[in-house]
Amino acid sequence: MQLGLTMVGCIAFCLFVGWKIDKWLGLKGIFSSIFIILGIIGGGAVAYRQILEIMEADKKDKEKPENGSH
Repeated sequence: MQLGLTMVGCIAFCLFVGWKIDKWLGLKGIFSSIFIILGIIGGGAVAYRQILEIMEADKKDKEKPENGSH
């Protein structure tokens, strides 16, 4: 669920920033489109890092001895 929220948050934030810039400059969606693409790329990068962290944590958990003996 966190991955989905990360993607949506990044895209929504970038859309908002692009919309504000378009409104400020009097343009019709140019910056909104650009920032949506940047939000998708940024959200994908963050989600990828989160997946790697989860995989590393899972790998470390599997490497731990079961009964604590060495």
